[in-house]
Amino acid sequence: MPNKEPIGKLISYIHRQNQKRLAKELAPYGIGGGGQHSFLKAILHQPGITQEQLTQQLKFDKATTARSIKQLEASGYIERKPDPDDRRSQLLYPTSKAKEVQPQLHAILDESSRTLARYLTPEEHNQLISLLHKVSLAQKDE
Repeated sequence: MPNKEPIGKLISYIHRQNQKRLAKELAPYGIGGGGQHSFLKAILHQPGITQEQLTQQLKFDKATTARSIKQLEASGYIERKPDPDDRRSQLLYPTSKAKEVQPQLHAILDESSRTLARYLTPEEHNQLISLLHKVSLAQKDE
């Protein structure tokens, strides 16, 4: 008989364990929890992105985005510049400190992904990604 453990419970457990591991590995760089690494990675890849765009793209709530941006700015990883097209908005840019830590950040995140998939064959890995994308579609309906 197949295991009937709730999907949400398994995803939550995996997420919590992964976040603990990432927090430990990113601590020496002063990059904390709350998805700060996700925000920093996005800003490094899209300099000049707005806070609103980050919120929509990464699917975090506005409060989490604001908190993470404030912490990344205080840690010297990002800077805000006024948006010339919209005075109410600010554009987010990585600092030289962020650019210097980018290779280590990518290495840590890549290793985290490898750790999560270490017991999967390449085919199972691809299937898992596909299935998780399908599961995530249900969240868009909410």
